[in-house]
Amino acid sequence: MAAAAAARDVRTSAQARRIIKQRGLDYIKVGVFDMDGVLRGKYIGAEKFLAALDKGFGFCDVVLGWDSNDQLYDNTAFTGWHTGYPDAQVRILPDSCRDLPHEFDGRGLLFLGEFAGGAEDICPRGLLRRVLARARDMGLAATAALEYEFFLFNETPASAAAKGYRDLAPITPGNFGYSVLRNSAWADFHGALLKTCTDMDFPLEGLHTETGPGVLEASIDKDAALAAADKAALFKTFAKVEAQRHGLMATFMAKWSPDYPGQSGHIHLSLNKLKGGQSAFFDAKAAGGISTAMRHFIGGQQALMPELLAMIAPTVNAYTRLIPGFWAPTEATWGLDNRTCALRVIGGGATSQRVEYRTAAADGNPYLALAAAIGSGLWGIEHGIEPTAAVSGNAYEQSQPKRLSLPQSLGEAAQRLARSKAARALFGDAFVEHFAASRDWEERQSRRAVTDWQLQRYFEII
Repeated sequence: MAAAAAARDVRTSAQARRIIKQRGLDYIKVGVFDMDGVLRGKYIGAEKFLAALDKGFGFCDVVLGWDSNDQLYDNTAFTGWHTGYPDAQVRILPDSCRDLPHEFDGRGLLFLGEFAGGAEDICPRGLLRRVLARARDMGLAATAALEYEFFLFNETPASAAAKGYRDLAPITPGNFGYSVLRNSAWADFHGALLKTCTDMDFPLEGLHTETGPGVLEASIDKDAALAAADKAALFKTFAKVEAQRHGLMATFMAKWSPDYPGQSGHIHLSLNKLKGGQSAFFDAKAAGGISTAMRHFIGGQQALMPELLAMIAPTVNAYTRLIPGFWAPTEATWGLDNRTCALRVIGGGATSQRVEYRTAAADGNPYLALAAAIGSGLWGIEHGIEPTAAVSGNAYEQSQPKRLSLPQSLGEAAQRLARSKAARALFGDAFVEHFAASRDWEERQSRRAVTDWQLQRYFEII
């Protein structure tokens, strides 16, 4: 009798068929990531799924035409009432097969899909895949690792909504960074999260408490960039699932409270040469070990960061994090092992030379954030873009050229993206126009809100 197949060994449609038959599954979960990095999916009957392995299946294209609150964009050409919201074609990715340890008695399977046909031009995963193809054409391959800060609350979706998302109770009080006391007291949750991450193949390199009530930081193991994006996007989804299974809630908002630093989603990136596999970033004879390719990669990231910020900071809330003194950059600076900069160069030799893209927050779509961070770096290599001088000391206290100033709002960032010739060359007109319009929509929704701050400031005195 043949041994049972392992989910992460599946690479082909034939192997996908085999594991579904071996497990006797009647239903399989399939998901696609939308513009905000939200996993949208459903259970599909086994017969339909097996047929879709070869020919794909239709998924209502509204998931590319609405926001994270399921509200329909009113300004996008790709889809809307004017198109009738038809089905978009989705291809199933056999090698994305993962165990769902809590479903169907541990036999459950999840497969990711990717938009095809006309929708492929704006599909976030497809966009990153095209950026990585550009790298491959340059003889390069990108490796990435993402790390996320997220807050945990002793709340449920119902209790948080009933409170209007105010006066929520973090799982622990006080500032306990790197606390063994806290992670030992909450060992059941920490252990369950670590196990889920391992079982679903997005294992964590590290998990620790950060400074603040109920905040954790998770570092996901490095991988080839597309796989790293899959792992990051799945981690954000299933960390929230694991929290709710324990009667808790996790938030990946960029900043949930004015009293604490924002929640980062830092990206670590390196490039290797396809021929020979050596680091393209390391040069033992150069200052800081920074090769010419790495220097130009940094130059491209720095030059295009203001134009691509909407892809890195895609929510209105993200811009409350990008303020001086809160561990988030306000200008496109870089430095050697300097955490006050937007780009932190981390040395260490041929196996660990990398750049940390610190502008990114926890609320970003990993596919788009990686596409922007890698694409801009490749642009720098292609055009030989030199960075400014590295910043020493506190970057917040040093003036930079105006061209390196980051947009101050999502609306401004969306306009910069829409006007960016480099973005259109890197990502295509269809994506830039659709995503910039979606961010304009997001910003307009915020302007309709009457906030607590406005009421407290103006209600009586004005």
